Amino acid sequence: MRAQYVPSEAYLVDRHGEVLEASRRNLGVRRFDWVALDGTSPALKTAVIEAEDRQFYEHHGIDWWAALAAIKAQLIDHRRRGASTITMQLASLIHGDRGGGSRQQQWRRKIAQVCIARSLEFTWTKAQILEAYLNLVQFRGDLQGIGAAAQILAGKSPSGLSIGESRALAALLPDPNAAPERVASRACVQAHLPAATDECNAIRQTSARLLKRAEGFAASPTLAPQLSAALLRTAGESVQTTLDAAIQRFALSVVQHHLASLRDHNVRDGAVLVVDNRSGDVLAYVGSGGPFSTASQVDGVRAQRQGGSTLKPFLYELSLERRYLTASSLLEDSPLNLDTGTGVYIPQDYDHDFKGLVSVRTALGSSLNVPAVRTLVIVGVEAFRDRLNSLGYSGITEGGAYYGYSLALGSAEVSLWEQAQAYRALARGGHWSPLRLKRSDPNSGDREPMSADASFVVSDILADPVARAVTFGLDNHLNTPFWSAAKTGTSKDMRDNWCIGFSRDFTVAVWVGNFEGDAMHDVSGVTGAAPVWHDIMLALHRELATAAPQPPPGIVATAIRFIPAVEPPRLEWYLAGTQTDRVVGLSATAKIAHIVSPANGMIIALDPDIPARSQRIPLTAQGAPAGMIVRLNDTVLGSATQKILWAPVAGTQHLTLEDRAGRTVDRILFTVR
Repeated sequence: MRAQYVPSEAYLVDRHGEVLEASRRNLGVRRFDWVALDGTSPALKTAVIEAEDRQFYEHHGIDWWAALAAIKAQLIDHRRRGASTITMQLASLIHGDRGGGSRQQQWRRKIAQVCIARSLEFTWTKAQILEAYLNLVQFRGDLQGIGAAAQILAGKSPSGLSIGESRALAALLPDPNAAPERVASRACVQAHLPAATDECNAIRQTSARLLKRAEGFAASPTLAPQLSAALLRTAGESVQTTLDAAIQRFALSVVQHHLASLRDHNVRDGAVLVVDNRSGDVLAYVGSGGPFSTASQVDGVRAQRQGGSTLKPFLYELSLERRYLTASSLLEDSPLNLDTGTGVYIPQDYDHDFKGLVSVRTALGSSLNVPAVRTLVIVGVEAFRDRLNSLGYSGITEGGAYYGYSLALGSAEVSLWEQAQAYRALARGGHWSPLRLKRSDPNSGDREPMSADASFVVSDILADPVARAVTFGLDNHLNTPFWSAAKTGTSKDMRDNWCIGFSRDFTVAVWVGNFEGDAMHDVSGVTGAAPVWHDIMLALHRELATAAPQPPPGIVATAIRFIPAVEPPRLEWYLAGTQTDRVVGLSATAKIAHIVSPANGMIIALDPDIPARSQRIPLTAQGAPAGMIVRLNDTVLGSATQKILWAPVAGTQHLTLEDRAGRTVDRILFTVR
């Protein structure tokens, strides 16, 4: 019976077995897990036996005196009197006896019931019979078994039922849908209590309280409804996740509290993901936490939203890894107009205040937009798109030309799940592996899309409070009393707000916004998502000692100074071979060798109405001294000091500017269609 018993609920449990969510999958009956007899209150066992079968421990399935009295009542007094023992009732429950039919059919069923009851008595113990009965009997409406009855009607486990609650539940058994007053009267009679006594009044109040709770009951804490909807399928199943109920409960409360404080700023929704860096186990999964949400069924962890500045760390990591830039390289934060295939792209900084020459450390730490776009021009849109793909951003599937230079500022749509996965790779020195959500998920798939040395430098920048002071000041929610790295992001028109960061042990990703897509009012990453990130990080490290990561092999620390002194002298981290002790900023009039035509990422369309021999594309460079050459794919076209008219060929083209030693000075990619 226990093996065939299937609860109506499916359960989502945490790593320790605690129930996070129960989802009802069988709508025909409501029953919870099988309850062992020693898991029920002694008061309940006594009340049920007194109400249903006082001779339970004396008879062998049939109470002959009660049966004779029932026959006499029916034949002589013409009234019905129950004589079924608990064992006989169990026989009916096991074989699904619904009653009804002719009198002859009823007598046949009764004889069969007696035979089965006798068989049970000789093969099962009294404890087994009572245990099975309590788990199969109907209590109220669709409630079957003491587990569902105790939880839903009394709000407690069967072991905690009081004497009054036990008497009220036992009084339900003859007529589960009786009115509360009728149930209370029956309970008082069974307990031999006069109706006017205080004890009977107490039972009457208890009965009314229990039967009122039947409506609107939640079977378990509602801690992960979106995850429950995604993972639970069939009645009776129990899916064990990697989540930690305590962390899940805290993360949910932090999100709810913070979103309530942002209600006047038109912020309704939020989502959180907490990940263990070593194992990849997801410890908290808050798909929706807004107390005023109007779309709470949406899963904010999986939803695709514009990433904003949260993609910049991976752009700078790629530029460091390929040795195009260092953490001290100077970039111009000034007005920038870039020709594209669809017009002119003019990026702006968040505060619309250009800073002039800034180092890569300052540009990334303070999330300056124009330097990021300049970095993308150096790296190339296609190369950056490919790097994001390798980090698990699976939704960024279009060609580089589709996103253009705005990809540096996070115009592509990403999910919180993908964000946590990618930032965890930074925390692990460039090693990426998929996150684990179920205990049965394999712990595999480790690869290294980013280099350890470049990942270390980028992580150090994201942990540097001085580097972000230009934009965020020194006092903000990204600062923690222990080593941690973090990046915020805000999408176009303040529709999405991100804060993703990590320590050596945990990665925490937070999104705040509105599922419907309407804009927030005066909310940035450092005021919207960052406070949630900060509170969760503090709680995770309350009793955990943590330290800054050690530099990997191939990292060199060098004291540097800037000429002119655009930034104070400092000790800077370099990839071995790229270090310098001074950085000289070029004047605005200095000529830097670079390709000017075509623009990086440009799409050029051949005109079918013009003869092919009459169509040419100018390939030009500026600031190139004698000796530099222009190479298209693998073919040298000539000197960079000359204007080259190239006969276009359909396809993706790589144009490179090289110095005398064959080193790449500038490189662009364009497409001919």
